[in-house]
Amino acid sequence: MADTKRMKARLEARLAELDTRLHKIDDRLDDPVTKDWEDSAVEREEDEVLEDLGRAGLVEIEAIRAALARIEEGTYGICPQCGDDISDERLDVVPHAALCRNCMKAS
Repeated sequence: MADTKRMKARLEARLAELDTRLHKIDDRLDDPVTKDWEDSAVEREEDEVLEDLGRAGLVEIEAIRAALARIEEGTYGICPQCGDDISDERLDVVPHAALCRNCMKAS
């Protein structure tokens, strides 16, 4: 069974890292737009990439908060679909994993 104290610390550290990254993305997206048409087109492409990164970060933040809630509830590391333990190996790679490997493959 996963070491929840260690996993909680990892999840909280990743949450702080994502929060910092999302603030930087927001700040970058708030920068004034260049008047030069070609530079503006490049900036718009960069902004689209940043927005995608921001959306992905928000999804991960949601998953991390759910994992932290499972830790508090005492259900962390237990697959809600089948009731089996989520392997320590899986949690080491994806600490916010909500499903075991088998249920993840089935979904």
